[in-house]
Amino acid sequence: MVTVVQRWNIHPGIPWLRGIRPGSDVEYNEQLNAWFVYGYDAVFGIVNDPKTFSSRTAQLAAVTIDESFNEGDVSQLDPPEQTRYRKLISRAFTPKVVSGLQSRITQIADELLDAMRGKERIDLVAELAYPLPVIVIAELLGIPSTDRELFIAHSTRFIEQLNGLSFLDESAKEDIGYAVEGFQPMMDYMRDQLAERRRRPSEDLISGLAAAEQDGRRLTDNEIVNLSNLLLVAGHITTTMMIGNTVLCLDASPDQFARVREDRSLVPGALEESVRVLSPTAALSRRTTTEVEIAGVRVPEEQMLLPWLAAANRDPRRFADPDRFDAARDPNPHLGFGHGVHYCVGATLARVESRIAVNRLLDRFPKLYVDPNEPPEFFPNPDLIGVRSLPMRTG
Repeated sequence: MVTVVQRWNIHPGIPWLRGIRPGSDVEYNEQLNAWFVYGYDAVFGIVNDPKTFSSRTAQLAAVTIDESFNEGDVSQLDPPEQTRYRKLISRAFTPKVVSGLQSRITQIADELLDAMRGKERIDLVAELAYPLPVIVIAELLGIPSTDRELFIAHSTRFIEQLNGLSFLDESAKEDIGYAVEGFQPMMDYMRDQLAERRRRPSEDLISGLAAAEQDGRRLTDNEIVNLSNLLLVAGHITTTMMIGNTVLCLDASPDQFARVREDRSLVPGALEESVRVLSPTAALSRRTTTEVEIAGVRVPEEQMLLPWLAAANRDPRRFADPDRFDAARDPNPHLGFGHGVHYCVGATLARVESRIAVNRLLDRFPKLYVDPNEPPEFFPNPDLIGVRSLPMRTG
């Protein structure tokens, strides 16, 4: 059996993607001055214990950025402060709200697929997997359609130039500074959008954040701008990779692809399995608030931890035949969307967007495959596992 990782040599420097387990569930990485955690039970315990394993890791980073970029960043907060922000954001992603978006998501998907009609070659990412979630999150935020290309360009560059590991490497300081500088126009744009909502509120997420009040306190402009940009970037990149990775996994497993085509009830399972096999967010960062034992290893206080979700999702002690893509895997308790207080607030929307996209794609193209002469391109970031370009043939 040739796995999807082997076929396309995804992240060649990561052995556990190839079924080679680390010697220990916890290893110290001297280059990054951080502890890597791989085992499922250990990672699960870390993400579910925010008191011992804090998300406030910026103070341990080798490279820091202006604090104004972190204000309102829920990924760098712990309860109860994190809970307050999360409540504000989650109002836009409740099951009821997401359910009400399904017809619009289907319409957008159909319009994108209409534009591919008659093509013998498509780029699944550029023509469907990327624009679909971008349009959806832009509409939720209230971003004018005429401005989408602006933030697509800025957010793409920001994602590709920054990754969680770069902040641990002092030699990356110049690259980080360049990425932050390049994202400044997006910050300025969001400030303009917020100013407009304060003058003329409407039924969108930015207006909702501007009007929100908890415990007698309203969010500052900087908090709203950072939250909006976080939603913009995080709100599309995971879904983009989820759609692209699922199709790539199916292409690498023709028997699975045939089953899913015939039985569409397997599509949700295929999506979950792709998140397990190719976890878009491969790693998180945490800080130990006290000396603690993790999988038999003593880790001192005030240490940087990198719990590798993608490695935990391939732990053979939790998943039978973990390197095999199985669209019917059940149960499938992967950690691809995190767990606990930081569980991805947009997971429900990502699942709905991806399910609709894959189903409509299969409806339109009875024949769909990756040409070996036009291999996919992957995000280079070590903490992202996903396609950024996926050329496919339709005939």
